[in-house]
This record gives sequence, C-alpha cells and structure tokens, in this order.
Amino acid sequence: MPNHFKSGPFYQKRRSQASISPLTKLRDAMCGILAVFGCVDCSQAKRARIIELSRRLRHRGPDWSGLHSEQDCYLAHQRLAIVDPASGDQPLYNEDKTIIVTVNGEIYNHKALREKLTSHKFNTGSDCEVIAHLYEEYGEDFVHMLDGMFSFVLLDTRDKSYIAARDAIGITPLYMGWGLDGSVWFASEMKALSDDCEQFMSFLPGHIYSSKVGGLRRWYNPTWYSERIPSTPYDPLLLRHAFEKAVVKRLMTDVPFGVLLSGGLDSSLVAAVASRHLANSEASWQWGSQLHTFCIGLKGSPDLSAAREVADYLGTRHHEFYFTVQEGIDALEEVIYHIETYDVTTIRASTPMFLMSRKIKSLGVKMVLSGEGSDEIFGGYLYFHKAPNKEEFHEETCRKIKALHLFDCLRANKSTSAWGLEARVPFLDKEFIDVAMSIDPKWKMIQRDIGRIEKWVLRNAFDDAENPYLPKHILYRQKEQFSDGVGYSWIDGLKDHANQQVTDSMLTNATFVYPENTPTTKEGYYYRTIFEKFFPKNAARLTVPGGPSVACSTAKAVEWDASWSKNLDPSGRAALGVHEAAYANDATETKLKTDGLLS
Repeated sequence: MPNHFKSGPFYQKRRSQASISPLTKLRDAMCGILAVFGCVDCSQAKRARIIELSRRLRHRGPDWSGLHSEQDCYLAHQRLAIVDPASGDQPLYNEDKTIIVTVNGEIYNHKALREKLTSHKFNTGSDCEVIAHLYEEYGEDFVHMLDGMFSFVLLDTRDKSYIAARDAIGITPLYMGWGLDGSVWFASEMKALSDDCEQFMSFLPGHIYSSKVGGLRRWYNPTWYSERIPSTPYDPLLLRHAFEKAVVKRLMTDVPFGVLLSGGLDSSLVAAVASRHLANSEASWQWGSQLHTFCIGLKGSPDLSAAREVADYLGTRHHEFYFTVQEGIDALEEVIYHIETYDVTTIRASTPMFLMSRKIKSLGVKMVLSGEGSDEIFGGYLYFHKAPNKEEFHEETCRKIKALHLFDCLRANKSTSAWGLEARVPFLDKEFIDVAMSIDPKWKMIQRDIGRIEKWVLRNAFDDAENPYLPKHILYRQKEQFSDGVGYSWIDGLKDHANQQVTDSMLTNATFVYPENTPTTKEGYYYRTIFEKFFPKNAARLTVPGGPSVACSTAKAVEWDASWSKNLDPSGRAALGVHEAAYANDATETKLKTDGLLS
C-alpha cells in the first residue's frame, strides 16, 4: 500500500482492527461468478475446464477463488476481498449447506435484512450471505427486498432447482448461455461462457430466472417502468435528501476508496456529498475524513481543470492522471476485450476510464464512487434540448434508464473491474430513482428563456446559498460527455486512427461483412474488427445494441431534429446548436442561425 494511505492516524486506527472478527466487518465486492447446471460430462476434465473458464474472470476478483461442484452443477467464484482475504470466501451457504449461492455485488441493507432473519445462523459477516437465508425464508420471491447492486446464482440441492437474478438497473453484468448438451450457464462476463455455449445473451436487469418456471420474469416493477407521465410537483429538498442518502449508503466500506471526479455536475455532486458526510461515517474512522478524488485527461483538457477546481474547493486529496492519444489507441484491443462491446461511444469513454482504473488500483484503492445515471434520469444529454414536449422527454428518459446496462453501467463496471476496482453509482439507487422519476417532467424540460439548462432540477436542489455544495459556475457547468471532457482531441485522434486502418472499400462493403448492426463509420468498423477477433459468434454480436444515435440519444429521439440524421455521432459535440464546442461546419453555422443562437 502506498505511503499516503499508510501514514497518519487513520491508518493506525485501521491497523488496530486486525483483531476484529470477520463476522462483524467482512464484506464482499465486485467479483466474478460462473455457474453451470445440467452438464452431461461430470468428469475431472470438466471440472478443470470450469476452473479454466473461471480464471478468465480473475481480474474481477484477484484475491481468492472458490468452486462448489454438486453432481452435474458447478458454482465458481473469483473474489475481490474487502476485509480479511482468508475468510468469507464464496460460494456462500445456509446453515446445513443445502443452499449454495455465488454473488457479485454489494447488498447495502444487509444489516436490516439480518434483523428479519433472527431464526437463521450466519456463518460469515458477508453482506451477500443474506441471500441464502432469504431464499430459505421466502422462497424465490425475495429479490425485491435487496437494496444494492448484484448478480447472483443460487442452487437448492434439495430439489436441484436454481435461480439467477440481476439488480434493478443492471449495474453488475450477467450473461446467460446454453450448451449443446442441454446445460445452462451464467457468468459475470461473456468471455467465460462464449466458447462453450452455442447461444448466449445478456441477462436482463431487474429479472430473475427460475429453473422451476423455465424462463425470465421481471421482479423490478417501479411506477416509471410503464412510461406513464408522472405529475408529482418538484420538491428540491426531497430530491437533495434522497441523493445524500444514496451517497452515504455507499460509504459502507472497509478499504481505501475515493471518487472519480471529472469536474462535471454529476461527479462533483457525488464528491461534495461524500466529502460532507465522510466525517460521520464508519469509513472515516478507518481511513480519515479527507476524501480522495481521481481524474484523468489529456493535458489541457476541460475535465482536468474543472476537477482540480472542485477538489480545491472541497479540500480533497486529488490525484490527477494524464494519458496521450497514442496511449489510448494502444490500449484499445485490451479495452474491447474487457468491456465486451463494439459500441462507439462506450469504447471512447471506456478507454480513459480503463487507464485511470489501473492507476487508481496501483495506489491501493479498491472502491470508487462514480456519477453514472444522472443524465438518463434527468435528461442531461444535450440532445434533450430538442425534446418537443414533456411526454416525449419523459419517455426518452425511461428508454435511456432501461438501456443503461448496455452502455454506461457496462462501461463503469467492466472498465474498473478489469483492474480489480469496484465502482459504486449512487444516482442509480432504487429509492433515488423512484423520487427523481416521479417528478412531473415539465420541471426537467430545458427552457433557456427562464434560465433552465439541462438537469436544472438537480442543480437547483443543491444550489444552497447559505452552505454551498459547489461553486456556482461548476454547479451550472454545461454537460460534457466523459469521452469529450477528457480532451476533444481524443475523439478526433480515434477517428484519424480508424481512417488509417479502414479503407473506403472496406466501409462500402460493410453490409456484406457485418450484416448485423452494420458499422456506418470507419471508427465503428475498426472497433468491430477487434471485437470479432475476441468474440466471433453471432450471439456475441447480438449482445450489442445498434441503431442511429446523436449525442447518445436513442434512435427514437433522432426524430426530434431533421438535421441530426445527417450528423449521426454519439459525441456531445454532435448536438448542433447546443454544445458550446459543437462540430464546426457550414451546416452547423446555418443551423445555429436558424435557431437564433448565432448572429
């Protein structure tokens, strides 16, 4: 562990805990799980194969490995230890070991759930052990009781039935596959099952699979999911308190941690709230009350200067990392292997996050808070400026939240887990989403004439003149997508590199080479060739969404502005007439004049 985490009184406090029972302090974190049911081959060779495939997930849990085999069933686990790596290893069990569970994630309300399970005996202090006992107590209908981010697979040896479930939004990844021998597979990442399964898919968020029923069903059924237009008046204090509660909840940690700080609104609010409440948390007793923050960018990028200013204002211990365009390009193959997508905007944003995660892990840090989800909930992407009415605005936010597991959640989880780092996302707290998505969307609509820019309801909720959370100009800074904020030349450099690798003829014939989700740009074609090298099966291609997009919009929202169909690019700078540094060309200038934004 680096000296700045070892020195000072907080480290002395942490060292004094060595004798504390793991039953009181032990917690699990981002891990890698692999489960296989119904194998025809139960030989030692098959066991060895399962171990080999589980090793492909070791980056997610480098601290320990576990495997439980039960006749033709296997549950494997790669653990990222939070406290005492010698104890609490998975899989986890109930009292008589008839229930076996392997889990990836965090259950924030595990203490409250334990209080409901007074007749059960717990073997560890793991937050995830409650899953085995909840199943014993309530059967399959307990997943809605869990507050956290999780993917788990559970085997009931009494009748050889099993279930698998994924958290409400899909913060943690999970895949499901089927072997030619009739076996059913589950894995945290596609790479652990793609070679041995004939078909596989991304497991739907907010769903549970039951072998008894034989299919997926949705356990997460919030009011907003129906996309009906809410009518609750905007209450800034209610929104503020809900977010503060979500952040404080995620300070449950026994390891060095920090906040990913880009200097934009979302990450700055996470840092501000965490910094404000850290002194009263358990974490401060172990690690001190000064928050660590981390930022990455090309030298001179917008994010670096903004993050530095926020860090100075909050008094955090700030760590600033740099990368070059060439270093990012050199990492592309490794990035695509880890994040398992060929989506252009996801790769653009994942690369700097992947590089930063490696630097953070080298400091001895195992957990970070991050700001994903806010733009989807509040309509923060710049294309929302063109939403024609509150109904379409709200429906688009619903579509964006439902698709998060394919984009930002996938990026945040896999870019960090590639280096054994856990990312927690307070904006995607279930209770917070319920509060935010119940607000009448007329309050979220962007109205420049009365000073309401994107995410005004969130900005206004934290605009406290007496006890400011952030400097005013940071609180009202225009949205920057992460792939733009690290430096505009990053995306420009990626495009230039792709243009050198992909010929005009290759792009012209792309429909024949890649008939599914045909790439329409040389950058997209280049990423696709790398993806296909690692994941050549058609089932892998189908795990990645397609369709036109501008500034991260869904295909439906492209219809909001006729000019967007001629400028399809996921960068925020493609929001012509909205972004302050929009792509400059004749069409842009004409559009700005038409909208009255340029004289």
